[in-house]
Amino acid sequence: QARLAESGGGLVQTGDSLRLSCAGSGRSFRNNAMGWFRQAPGKEREFVGVLSANGLNSIYADSVKGRFTISRDNAKNSVYLQMTGLKPEDTAIYFCTASAYATVTRSITYDYWGQGTQVTVSS
Repeated sequence: QARLAESGGGLVQTGDSLRLSCAGSGRSFRNNAMGWFRQAPGKEREFVGVLSANGLNSIYADSVKGRFTISRDNAKNSVYLQMTGLKPEDTAIYFCTASAYATVTRSITYDYWGQGTQVTVSS
């Protein structure tokens, strides 16, 4: 079965950096745009960013632009979210997702989701 699994979450302090990983299994995701969403307690799931299949084009939410960077290693069937300058408002469960589309726009849909990894930013 096609599956995505996030890892790398944890408890950090304001200003710290953290890298999340998303490992694909069951099939290759090299032709899929890959995105990250997050959900804080009591809030709706929100878009964080997305990276095209070829790794050349990306879109980020204004709240994370300049602080977060998505990258991918198709040889490892993995995608990453590098987070810097973390703030308490970044506290959320972070989800990795894959789209049937290879290119990225604000309107593409997503077909596969991981279970999420918790990021908690203190202070």
